[in-house]
Amino acid sequence: MSIRKILSFVALGAILGGCTTLTPQERRAADETTCLSYGFRRGTDALATCLQRIDLDRRAESRSLRYDNDPMLWGWNRPVIVR
Repeated sequence: MSIRKILSFVALGAILGGCTTLTPQERRAADETTCLSYGFRRGTDALATCLQRIDLDRRAESRSLRYDNDPMLWGWNRPVIVR
């Protein structure tokens, strides 16, 4: 494979990788748009609750992925039997 093709793939990967990360402001705007699409109105407790639930769900998902991918934490509460 030529250097030109390799550099093209690296550049494409960098561009696509940069598109997936949202800033906190962008994430908040997306979450607010989601809650507004459910029918909640700005400035209400219901909208705040919706935003909070989205944030809590995101944090739980993050914890789940972190622990599911760490073999040292699989079954941390089970006894270890060494033979």
